[in-house]
Amino acid sequence: MSDFKSKNVLITGAASGIGKMMAEKAASLGANLFLWDVNQDGLDAVSMALQQNGSNVHTYVVDLSDRTAIQRAAASVLNDCGAIDILINNAGVVSGKPLLEISDEQIQRTFDVNTLALFWTTRAFLPGMIEQGRGHIVTIASAGGIVGTSRLVDYSSSKFAAVGFDDALRMELKRLKLPIKTTVVCPFYIDTGMFDGVKTRFPFILPILKPEYAVRRIIKAIQGNRRRLVMPRFVMTSYPMRIFPMAIFDAVIGFFGINKTMDEFTGRAHSNKKEKIPA
Repeated sequence: MSDFKSKNVLITGAASGIGKMMAEKAASLGANLFLWDVNQDGLDAVSMALQQNGSNVHTYVVDLSDRTAIQRAAASVLNDCGAIDILINNAGVVSGKPLLEISDEQIQRTFDVNTLALFWTTRAFLPGMIEQGRGHIVTIASAGGIVGTSRLVDYSSSKFAAVGFDDALRMELKRLKLPIKTTVVCPFYIDTGMFDGVKTRFPFILPILKPEYAVRRIIKAIQGNRRRLVMPRFVMTSYPMRIFPMAIFDAVIGFFGINKTMDEFTGRAHSNKKEKIPA
């Protein structure tokens, strides 16, 4: 079991959405929190609320698209706590536009935040985990990292890479016989505002997930050292479907309306115009 009590837990994208809710849950379990986000006001609000309940909280304003900023913040964290026990890579951005309508800068930022930041945070905190002989690295990916869809070409690509990152990292840690746990989380759309406007054709098997439910499942998966969490379970059917010809796979995806889920997407603009609010 990965216990949160008295453990140093770092969460990126912690000023809102499930990042904020995971921070609240981890705090209730007795964790020492190290919260990162680009949103200063949001971080301050989360920190104030948690500290009023007696939680130990440290906040850092970090642009996850900036490798140097990540390295600088990581150095500050390590100086403050020595080592991180549980790293939850949660921050993410989405453009929600067709490929030819996305700017070069948006594509770059999607990969900087959703994919490359995983490398920089893990490289920063993994050595400390190895030295202390324990640690847990959590990657909040997406069902969009299992099945791609229209208007998510950049996002899905970045999340496919995130899933691959976790997969290869898990195998590398196993090959090196290191006692570090990993968990990858692949949820369908979560109702946090990040994906406002998305629709699902069959909500009884592919529901827009409630944030409280998603956070409860994620925390439980971390505590149980679960290697992979896919929500809802119906998404898992995409794996055996891959053995069929692509035309059949595409037809099934079309029947369930997955390729039209983003048709009415509006999203939610961050007060900082540079990015969407993290999930």
